[in-house]
Amino acid sequence: MCTGFAARDSKTPLGAFSFNRRDPGPSDVLIEIQYCGVCHSDLHTVRNEWGGALYPCVPGHEIVGRVTAVGDDVKKFRVGDIAAVGCLVDSCRSCENCREGLEQYCEKGATGTYNGKDRVSGGHTFGGYSSHVVVTEDFVLRAPQNLDPAGVAPLLCAGITTWSPLRHWGAGPGKTVGVVGLGGLGHMAVKFAHALGARVVLFTTSPSKVADGKRLGADEVVLSTDSTAMAAWRSKLDLIIDAVAAPHDVNVYLGMLRRDGTLVQVGAPDAPLPVNVFSLLPNRRRFAGSIIGGIAETQEMLDFCGEHGVTADIEMIAMDQIENAYARMLKSDVKYRFVIDMKTLPGAA
Repeated sequence: MCTGFAARDSKTPLGAFSFNRRDPGPSDVLIEIQYCGVCHSDLHTVRNEWGGALYPCVPGHEIVGRVTAVGDDVKKFRVGDIAAVGCLVDSCRSCENCREGLEQYCEKGATGTYNGKDRVSGGHTFGGYSSHVVVTEDFVLRAPQNLDPAGVAPLLCAGITTWSPLRHWGAGPGKTVGVVGLGGLGHMAVKFAHALGARVVLFTTSPSKVADGKRLGADEVVLSTDSTAMAAWRSKLDLIIDAVAAPHDVNVYLGMLRRDGTLVQVGAPDAPLPVNVFSLLPNRRRFAGSIIGGIAETQEMLDFCGEHGVTADIEMIAMDQIENAYARMLKSDVKYRFVIDMKTLPGAA
């Protein structure tokens, strides 16, 4: 029996919930969950703001824990290892995207760690707000053994969501990268772009975040409310990671791209972002999107973090503080990611 915290519907606060996990099969890894990050997607899903929520819903896809059992065919993990699980626990594994290691774009639909169709049981998946999880070896990741596991947890979503576009569009020495918004995603984008060797320019609406942005690795911080400071960056950026999940004027930032520059939207506003075609036509600019990363790329990111000492800035909470954490997330009142200490889960040993 697995203990967890679940939403029974879109209106009721999360509460204790017991359910069955499958027994580990030959290729499965059983992980006792120690820490689980809190993602804005968790809130969107439990409140059915994106539609398609499956109840009861056990959220959580930023999972770090200790391996407690492995199937006979498992090669990469042993009992006692610190392992991680991100946003995906399965995919078709046969389509072109899966064969290229891009399981997040599985043509038949990847299986989300929660609220997804379970390819094994036929039911729906339950996530990391729980005591343990069983995942096929191919979708389990090696967590850096030298890093704080609580700070590693948000890397499984906030980290890979920003790492993937930075790598795909070539952030590194000689490139100037803009980051829009300093929240859960934005603070990881700043850390990664800096660690990759790029010049980093942070754009924020909050004067209180100027010093923090520089502490995290930004070379310059620009207040987006200062029109003169904003105009000074026109046509000067190679790449922009836009992590803002609220309505905003994306055309201002498109105008900051050099020729052949790219703005990648990773924040997900709940309303369309109007794009003026004349923000794109000059300088052959691109407006792109990106979502998480495949398993190999996520492992690459975790290995990089281990080598460079990169973790998320977190605030630890107890399981029964989740509703308060959600309320604070809506007000951007966290620096910069909540992580649940799963020892506080009701019924946990």
